Amino acid sequence: MSLIRNKLPDVWKAKWIDPELPHESEKRQPSSVLRRVFAAAQAENAFLYITCHGLYEARLNGQRVGDFVLSPGTGDYAKRLTVQCYEVSDLLREGENELTVTLGDGWYRGSVGIDGLRNYYGKDLALLCQLEVDGKAILCSDERWEASQNGPTRENDLQQGERYDARMEEIRDWHSVTVQDFGYENLAPTESVPILEQERFDGILITTPNGETVIDFSQNLAGYTELRVTAKTGQTITLWHGEALDENGNFTQKNFYPGERNKSGIPQKITYICKDGENIYKPSFTIFGFRYAKIETEIDLKDAKFTAIAVYSQMLQTGFFECGNADVNRLFLNSLWSMRSNFCDIPTDCPTRERAGWTGDAGIFTPTAVYLMDCLPILRKWLGECRLAQGDDGLVQNIAPVNNRGGMISNMLQGSAGWGDACILVPWALYEAYSDKTILAENYDMMSRWMSYCEKRAQKTRPHNLLNPYHKYLVDEGFHFGEWCQPDVDNGESMKKTMILGAPEVATAYYHRSAALMAQIAEILDRPEDAKHYADIAENAKKAYRHACAKKGKITSDRQCEYVRPIAFGLLEGAEAQTAADALNALVLKNNFHLNTGFLSTPDLCRVLADSGHSETAYKLLLQEDCPGWLYAVKKGATTIWETWDGVRADGTVHDSLNHYSYGAVSGWLFSGVCGISLKAGKLTIKPQPSRVLGYAKAEWRSPVGIIQSAWVYEGNRLNIDISVPSPAEVILPNDEKYELTEGSYHYEILL
Repeated sequence: MSLIRNKLPDVWKAKWIDPELPHESEKRQPSSVLRRVFAAAQAENAFLYITCHGLYEARLNGQRVGDFVLSPGTGDYAKRLTVQCYEVSDLLREGENELTVTLGDGWYRGSVGIDGLRNYYGKDLALLCQLEVDGKAILCSDERWEASQNGPTRENDLQQGERYDARMEEIRDWHSVTVQDFGYENLAPTESVPILEQERFDGILITTPNGETVIDFSQNLAGYTELRVTAKTGQTITLWHGEALDENGNFTQKNFYPGERNKSGIPQKITYICKDGENIYKPSFTIFGFRYAKIETEIDLKDAKFTAIAVYSQMLQTGFFECGNADVNRLFLNSLWSMRSNFCDIPTDCPTRERAGWTGDAGIFTPTAVYLMDCLPILRKWLGECRLAQGDDGLVQNIAPVNNRGGMISNMLQGSAGWGDACILVPWALYEAYSDKTILAENYDMMSRWMSYCEKRAQKTRPHNLLNPYHKYLVDEGFHFGEWCQPDVDNGESMKKTMILGAPEVATAYYHRSAALMAQIAEILDRPEDAKHYADIAENAKKAYRHACAKKGKITSDRQCEYVRPIAFGLLEGAEAQTAADALNALVLKNNFHLNTGFLSTPDLCRVLADSGHSETAYKLLLQEDCPGWLYAVKKGATTIWETWDGVRADGTVHDSLNHYSYGAVSGWLFSGVCGISLKAGKLTIKPQPSRVLGYAKAEWRSPVGIIQSAWVYEGNRLNIDISVPSPAEVILPNDEKYELTEGSYHYEILL
């Protein structure tokens, strides 16, 4: 009963069928149940091909087909709708068989995106399925099927939740279906991995100060709650899911309300109406971001059991880290859990409010993601969505798949530097980790078209920058978020400023960075003319940047990001980089070892400091317990990474998402810096940067080339280092000794 990837029927004989009767399109409908009884012989070569408008859950002779949750997954359905193929020989029996399929609203017509829009792809639900034995279709969706809206799932919405009436599980009223001509042109085989139920957490009942009964599952996650209660017919239990308790210790959802974008809020609500006796239930067509659930019920809960089930794409954990500081260990786990919570078919920003595939988030986190989990299939699928969303002019959308209808303002706020550049940054990070040129080749057209868009944008220059001799390579036009979400900077005011004055420091730096990477990519793909073209752009963009933002290599700013970025991107020359790093170090010291970098440059902050001789400062930043600092959230009890540094303020006020992976990108430095594991397109380097403040650290990366281990520990006046590599590697010890290693395990002792 396994999912088979990259497989479609040779010929579609199935028809699209709509199970619903005419209804008011704006009113939420019950789930539709479809069924077909058919005859078959037992077989060893039976495959079910299935997809839908909405979400489906299929059962063959009462047994669930596959374990894909929220199938068929998300995407721009108008352009690409994936079909799942399941091997179902073990479910098929000789004689009479029954296939039932339940459909929910899902991404197709449920609430989606930053605006909570409904009916984004259409107002219908529809099923397409074809069961083949030895390549011959023995069952197809067609006019012979029957359907009902009198099943137990009375309402369902991906964000809002479900209402389930267990008294209606035995369906008696059926009607005919309607054949629709939706075509097959947008159908594609499943190439990624399924979304699955994964870890389970038993809940603990607590009573809050205001007298409410709340379940604490101990871990913030994306998924849903399974309940087991004994009740009488008609008794109801309602669960409201949220991420936090408020400043008074009471249940709250205020931190992910989208305000003016959707005044109805996001209740993340399950309403379950019981049958008599034992009731066991978990939703099928919704997913929440939560740690807590508030209970409203008249049922006696003394024997009740509540379990949170984590739901995310099939990914093996590949990165493991531990050190002598328990808070840093928790920080690492928080990064891991925010990745799990947001890799649901595509990488999203949060599992509560927006659930959108923001390009900027993926762009800055992918170099860390490849350490933590085997995420190539998910990111590869998402890059396909970026390609589908790209404009004819080469513009890469800030969100892919696009999930808002866009007005004039929305259409203007596109193509931000650092966001659109993810179309290059993500494939490059995947290539460095997996050494697979295919990922570069299949995205090359998108990348080059984005660069063409950037070239045209750079030709336009605001009057105050026309004196720059390289102004045709200075990017100060178009919309840019800039260095988004800097501590002590108002995002709204910052956006207004960038819209008036542009964001040349950020945008030109990314123009250079993307062009420099494209020059390397073109060389790898044997495109020498392209390589020269992009190398020229990179060099001239560097000159434009230096003239506007770092004359004679000197930077004058009180913002740490304006030092981190040019150092990280190679925009400074010779001793200039060290001078800038020293100035950055001085700024951090002046700020009492607090960062003030924003969304784009924070992932590079510790690395830039440590690589330039300021590892002590990098470690003090890592261990900062005050806000803004990575351990502030840990000390507040966080089990995931927060969207903002002060997601729970000192007074206990909760705001914004508490499950965004972006700032968890620092965990990449735990591997590449603290333990020194670096894999760049097959070239393995181990260069640990130890510090007594941690006592010890050890990392294991089950990488594409094999298991890599790096560990160090301080013992008195000695530093012991143990390394294991699966292939040739260069080792650079803290005392600057270098060794060329072959596969094996190695031990080093350094006297201090």
